[in-house]
Amino acid sequence: MVADLPPYYFRVRDNGAFVFRVDTENRQRRIEMDQIAVVNIRNGEIKPHGGRALSDEDMAAIEHWMQERSRLLAGRDIDDIHRTVDHLNITTQWAQSKASDAQLEAVTDALLLAMHDLRTTLVRKKSERLGQD
Repeated sequence: MVADLPPYYFRVRDNGAFVFRVDTENRQRRIEMDQIAVVNIRNGEIKPHGGRALSDEDMAAIEHWMQERSRLLAGRDIDDIHRTVDHLNITTQWAQSKASDAQLEAVTDALLLAMHDLRTTLVRKKSERLGQD
């Protein structure tokens, strides 16, 4: 098992990750993780940890992880939007067939405002896209 471990471990956090170098080549054959950097995906910042200098190999691994993580998060974003479309359809069916008057009263204004805001934004963005062509 120890031989199969990757050389780096990325502990994901809100905007990036803490980066650790994984070491199994020690006397006790224990897994040791040495934090080497903090990464911010949003602004692309890579901060070495503890005043250390990152090697070219460290930087390449971190930059590769950042690219893959950004790709993964972008895929999740679009998947969330597709789920939102499904939820809107399910909500419509619920409102039409199952919701009581009290339930509808509790959510109608919030839903109408959110849908109006979404519609306004989508129409504006579509208009901008059409104006570019």
